[in-house]
Amino acid sequence: MKKAIDTLAEPHILEARVYYEDTDAGGIIYHANFLKFAERGRTESLRTAGYDHHQIMSKFKLLLVVKHLEIDYKASGRLDDWLKIETVVTEVGNTSLIMHQRIRRETKVLAELKVVIVAVSPEGKPARWPPQLRQIFLPSSLAEA
Repeated sequence: MKKAIDTLAEPHILEARVYYEDTDAGGIIYHANFLKFAERGRTESLRTAGYDHHQIMSKFKLLLVVKHLEIDYKASGRLDDWLKIETVVTEVGNTSLIMHQRIRRETKVLAELKVVIVAVSPEGKPARWPPQLRQIFLPSSLAEA
C-alpha cells in the first residue's frame, strides 16, 4: 500500500486507544495485537455497512474467515496512543474479497495489512456471496447498476 489504493467501497475508520493490555513490558504495542486492532476494524466496517457476524450467519448461513493475511510493520505504537484503523475493500470475487487496512497514529503509519476473506458454509465449504452482501462491498454506483 505504498500508493493510494483503488477502492471499491468507501474506507471505514475505527478509532481506538492503546491500552496497557495491548503492549509489552516496554509499553510498545505487542506485534500480535495489531491483528486484534485490524479484526476490530473489519468487524466494525461490516457493522457500519448494516451487517454483523451474527446476522450474516443467521440470514445467509455464512461464516467469514481469513484465508490469507500479510502485514507490514512500519513503526511502533505505544501505550495511550490514539489509533485510526482504516479498512477498505479493494476486490470482490465470487467467494472471496480483499481488504486493505492501515493502522496509524495521526499521519504516521504503524502497520499495513492485506487480508483475503472467504465466505464459507457452516460446513466449511466455500460459498458465493449473496447479492445483498456483495452490494455492501461495492461503490454505490456499481451496487445500484
